[in-house]
Amino acid sequence: MASYKAIMALVFEGRSYDEIVGMVGCSRRDISVVKKTVAARGLTAAQAAVMGEAQWGELFPDGRRNVSGSFDQPDFAGTLKSMKSNKHFTLQQAWRMYVGAPSGQGKKYGYSRYCQLFAEFVATHDVVATLHHEPGRAMLVDWAGDTLPVTDAVTGEIRKAYLFVAVLPFSGLVFCRAFADMKQEAWISAHVQAFEFAGGATQIIVPDNASTATHRSVKGDGARVVHARYQELADHYSTAIVPARVRKPRDKAAVESAVNTINKRVIGYLAEELWTTFAELNTAIEERMVEVNEQMRRADGTSRYERFLAEEAGLLQPLPAERFDTVAWKQLKVGRNYHVTADYQHYSVPYTFAGQILRVRLTGTTVTIFDGESVVCEHPRKAGRKGQYSTTVEHAPKQHQDIDGLWSRQWFVHRARSFGPATVAVIEMILDRSAIEAQAYLDCQNILMTLGKNNKQRLESACQQIINQHGYPTYTTLKRIMATITGDKQRARPLVAAATNEKSTPGAVDLPGVLVRGADYYQERG
Repeated sequence: MASYKAIMALVFEGRSYDEIVGMVGCSRRDISVVKKTVAARGLTAAQAAVMGEAQWGELFPDGRRNVSGSFDQPDFAGTLKSMKSNKHFTLQQAWRMYVGAPSGQGKKYGYSRYCQLFAEFVATHDVVATLHHEPGRAMLVDWAGDTLPVTDAVTGEIRKAYLFVAVLPFSGLVFCRAFADMKQEAWISAHVQAFEFAGGATQIIVPDNASTATHRSVKGDGARVVHARYQELADHYSTAIVPARVRKPRDKAAVESAVNTINKRVIGYLAEELWTTFAELNTAIEERMVEVNEQMRRADGTSRYERFLAEEAGLLQPLPAERFDTVAWKQLKVGRNYHVTADYQHYSVPYTFAGQILRVRLTGTTVTIFDGESVVCEHPRKAGRKGQYSTTVEHAPKQHQDIDGLWSRQWFVHRARSFGPATVAVIEMILDRSAIEAQAYLDCQNILMTLGKNNKQRLESACQQIINQHGYPTYTTLKRIMATITGDKQRARPLVAAATNEKSTPGAVDLPGVLVRGADYYQERG
């Protein structure tokens, strides 16, 4: 028999025929009967909510009621509780226990009728998810389709932040993190962080057929194979990867719903704010996820996190002692500035290794540099804007160790001192006039390392001239002034105050090194 109570609730929500059929599993005729009854009786949602079983039976009489009364009624509530606490408890096992129990006045239902009645009981108690997903069994993962902009504070470059989404479908617990790209390294790191967020690993991972998850071993073959690195991750956490079927969105309906939640509750809230680093953006995403997991209440009055702690957290597999990490090896040559360059980022080594080829191990979080089998040094791995420097002061020669760090105010001022005081003054003017000091680093670098590379005296003279003129120093202005200087000896002298034409005071003759003749001298000599 159709659940008229569930159908009427959906009718009051304004659901269509197709939606109600899909959610309740009834016929379109049942829906029509409910709508006609509502119209004829003038029922409202409030009245339907307080109606008892007798009233429902009066509105929708069941011809099978007399027949059902002659059967022993199963304890469906107890069956549901057993299925929630024991993931190995099956409906057939519950039916066998029902049949084997001492018989009362009535008969026992057959297995097919028992399953049908249990499905109707589940539909009226809003526990459909319990039937479809076992606690601790699966984690569904995907990339959210929409992105967020991240603006570099130094260069002004706008990059896209791609959001990784993972969900435990039983409890609905959602994890989200932003990454600079959707490549294999980010994909692996996202899974590791998702497991750490949940505090354990699920039995299976259900991704879609993204290129970072699976590939075709033979071109043109429809069969897909899990990437070797992705499989290593699964082996490390004792889990299995079961990709969703191609063009079967229902296989990962839970993560599609989670992505929709992320679009509304995360991207919708953060899209209009300015983000300059991925760390800053991820901190804001964590705050939004607290609302999604802990504050939003669902139809049964619980939050995702409450249900996760109560029914799922204890069933997750424990995390291994060591964290899974990606590893890549490279042979890199140390530059003259005693840095190696890996993935467009620069890492320092002791300056004595300049010009040598060293082995570099790259993981998701660290960069370790080896000379043979010996560890030379280790750096946290840089991410985001290309061309960043990670420099340890002890790696620099002594003449460089009196500065706080490369590519800083102290570093540029220190370099400018080798040109002269006017160059120092110009560099400080350029640094001081920028709202963000780092935005002036490129101008300072161009002036010192391009204009002054082989023309130290001319650059110093040009800087002095622009100071004398109270000009606005820029790379272009200094270049034009240097073009007017025909030789290294042609220099602009510092400004000197003009001599005064006022009569000296009597005490002026006492100044050391000054000889002033008074009027008496000229009178005596006629």
